[in-house]
Amino acid sequence: MKKWVYLFDEVDQAEEYAGSWDGVRGLLGGKGANLAEMTRIGVPVPPGFTVTTEGCNAYLSGGGLFPEDLWEQEEKALKSVEALTGKEFGNPENPLLVSCRSGAKFSMPGMMDTVLNIGLNDETAIGMVKLTGDERFVYDSYRRLIQMFGSVVVGIEDELFEDVLTNARIRQGVETDSELSAETWKNVIKDFKKIYRRKTGIDFPEQPLTQLKLATEAVFKSWNGKRAVDYRNAANIAHDLGTAVSIVAMVFGNMGNDSATGVAMTRNGSTGEKRIEGDYLTNAQGEDVVAGIRMTNEISQLKIEMPGAYAEFEDIASRLENHYREMQDVEFTIEKGKLWMLQTRDGKRTAQAAVRIAVDMVKEGLITKEEAVLRVTPDQVDFFMHPQFDAQAKAEAKAKGDMLAVGLNVSPGAAFGIAALDADLAEKWSKDGKDVIMVRPETRPDDVHGMLAAKGILTSRGGRTSHAALVARQFGKPAVVGVSALKIDMNRREIRVNDHIIHEGDWLSVDGTSGQVFAGKLKTTIPDIKDPWLINLLSWADQFRTLGVWTNADYPKDAKRAREYGAEGIGLCRSEHMFFEAGRLPHVLKMIMTDLPIERREALDAVLPFQREDFAGLFREMDGLPVIIRLLDPPLHEFLPNRVDLRDELADIKIKLQHAGSLKKIDELLEMFKKKENLLKRAEKLHEANPMLGMRGVRLGIIVPEITAMQVRAIFEAACMVTREGIKVRPEIMIPLAAHVNELKVQRERLEAEAQAVMQEKGLEIDYKFGTMIELPRAALTAGQIAEYAEFFSFGTNDLTQTTYGISRDDAESGFLIEYIEKGILPDNPFATIDLDGVGELMRIAVTQGRAARPGMECGICGEHGGDPASIALCHKLGLTYVSCSPFRIPIARLAAAHAALKDKRK
Repeated sequence: MKKWVYLFDEVDQAEEYAGSWDGVRGLLGGKGANLAEMTRIGVPVPPGFTVTTEGCNAYLSGGGLFPEDLWEQEEKALKSVEALTGKEFGNPENPLLVSCRSGAKFSMPGMMDTVLNIGLNDETAIGMVKLTGDERFVYDSYRRLIQMFGSVVVGIEDELFEDVLTNARIRQGVETDSELSAETWKNVIKDFKKIYRRKTGIDFPEQPLTQLKLATEAVFKSWNGKRAVDYRNAANIAHDLGTAVSIVAMVFGNMGNDSATGVAMTRNGSTGEKRIEGDYLTNAQGEDVVAGIRMTNEISQLKIEMPGAYAEFEDIASRLENHYREMQDVEFTIEKGKLWMLQTRDGKRTAQAAVRIAVDMVKEGLITKEEAVLRVTPDQVDFFMHPQFDAQAKAEAKAKGDMLAVGLNVSPGAAFGIAALDADLAEKWSKDGKDVIMVRPETRPDDVHGMLAAKGILTSRGGRTSHAALVARQFGKPAVVGVSALKIDMNRREIRVNDHIIHEGDWLSVDGTSGQVFAGKLKTTIPDIKDPWLINLLSWADQFRTLGVWTNADYPKDAKRAREYGAEGIGLCRSEHMFFEAGRLPHVLKMIMTDLPIERREALDAVLPFQREDFAGLFREMDGLPVIIRLLDPPLHEFLPNRVDLRDELADIKIKLQHAGSLKKIDELLEMFKKKENLLKRAEKLHEANPMLGMRGVRLGIIVPEITAMQVRAIFEAACMVTREGIKVRPEIMIPLAAHVNELKVQRERLEAEAQAVMQEKGLEIDYKFGTMIELPRAALTAGQIAEYAEFFSFGTNDLTQTTYGISRDDAESGFLIEYIEKGILPDNPFATIDLDGVGELMRIAVTQGRAARPGMECGICGEHGGDPASIALCHKLGLTYVSCSPFRIPIARLAAAHAALKDKRK
């Protein structure tokens, strides 16, 4: 008989069945596994059991029917809980109440369903009153069951219940639910039952076993709820894992002023600082804390209010962190002074906190450097590269009175966008291409799609462990919560902050680092990596990686920034970018327009000093590191005005000639007409039906050899000049787009002669290489031949992907490719992550053939894939020398390369 249900003290059996602790988490879910583990190590946990994820998947695939024996096992486990607690489920004399909680393998805070106080009905409520002597507590708990059961199990709108509560508070003249009397709760229960009957056509179920069975089914079904699916899509969690269901004996934080409930983290989730951080409420149940409906107390206050319970909690928090060797996010309840732990899991944290915690735990001896490096994801390092608000812009906004308020800085970073007051609108506006700040009184799990779409999150209620804070930290969204000065009017669709009125659609700026909120759109600034913990972590990553990390840089300022971020060379300098500078474009145009060799030579001679100084600047910044310079790649027509624009301009000039009032004006217009006409003739002559596959790269160098010869002369003159300054220079000249070995042979011979001539003129020998960019399938398939004339390969993965797939990137990404990804026709965008089976296989062939012909040959990639972690993992597997990416992706690439090496080592 298959075992569907495990008591908390049966974790050894679960581990034996699942084969590993990771398997236990997959079987019992993170919540169930950790409740069982806390039970095993002696932490006070209420008795309970877990229905496995296998049971959930069997239920969902079986058309909504429990698999054989599951319910019987659940009833049997319930008997064991009764024995452990000394209470009986459904017995009015001594009733056992339980909670029914979801828990998947990976934490999905608030995304699935929970039902508390199962087992209460009219009879057991009377019995509970006799046992506790607290009528107010019992009927508060009973109304919670009806409300949660109604919304979770049968889908009644929660607002209907909340309206009843609001009216009850108004009638009694109190601010909070905890102040309502027992009589008021009895009336609320009557109203709740009427709502239940009106919305479902049946009465609220009084039979406790029926309540439990329906609640179990509701948790199973919540695995496929929209918010859970949206969350899994965003967090890259598989959809076939299923959720476990943990049934736990209820303990109560709402039994008076010696009872409380709270959520805390063993370290600060925003900064990583080593101190307990969290929120709690006296005389409340757990949902009150995370919902953000009531203003919570900081956990440090519990030390004053209940010193004994706090001391025990502090000790348990430390034990759990040391046991799991990870920051923990815990839930607890204090019932009549007795502490119970209801959950522990690895805590959600910001990128900054993730880095600091990993580094600190190495220094504390809890984990190794390897583990620290693997615990931080490349995406988390990416958050360090996100813009921050400019300090001067913030100061000016404050001076103008545009700083609206300050709240809790729960997730750092800067975000601006138009205010959207509900999740659906935030998602819609985001899909329309608008930047959005989602503003809510507090967020609920149903808001997750809007939160994921928004650039930043702002709430008027909630604490550091509220739903908004947890989700924002998980996905790196700048967030400020608990801004009590914010008054949100959903009828008028506006926000009031003191004298300010912000209408929906107005600009807001949210600083999640400082907690400040501004009206308007603040200027942002490019970040510098100064975080000492990140610098430390990346230095460890550098010790483990075998791939070099180089940069794509066209200008000295880019090279300087790249070196600051840890670049070990330049893998791509696109020399044509230098041609577009204002001072040199006229000479480039002259070179393109003329048919006379002497005029072309004169134009190139004028460009040469500019190019020489550009290359010299790069050599100075990269002192001693390799600099790969790609010779002119695009077709010449790209340096000319657009043909259609030229035709329009000529038509405009003709119209102006008809109305010209003076000879001088006519002469000016005729001169302009002639100039534009000549440009159009040249543009028409150079026009190609498919320029990406036309006369560009090595083809252009062969047909117009003066251009690439000038570039090589500029490179070597710069190299000689900088060498005399005492700087070590390592130029590598890349000839692009070679498809046939003879193309490379012809071009290299011409350029080698130019290089030798310059070195002979200057009386210096420069250490240099000539190589090629592999961006065509034929080049990859004949790489052994090409390696005879190439000392290095650089894979241009953007064009290699286009030519392998036979699709235009610009057309595909704005057209059919979106639908391909959505429908799963392609697993990934091949322009974002290297296609393993096609492009990746061509790369493997080229590396193998190239190194067979030239052992130890330098091979790298310089396309945009060079900053993509999955592509970096492939490059490590292929044994490439380096990856090259934009300066802002270098820290990410350093960590991703270390991950690839460490994971390979573990295998």
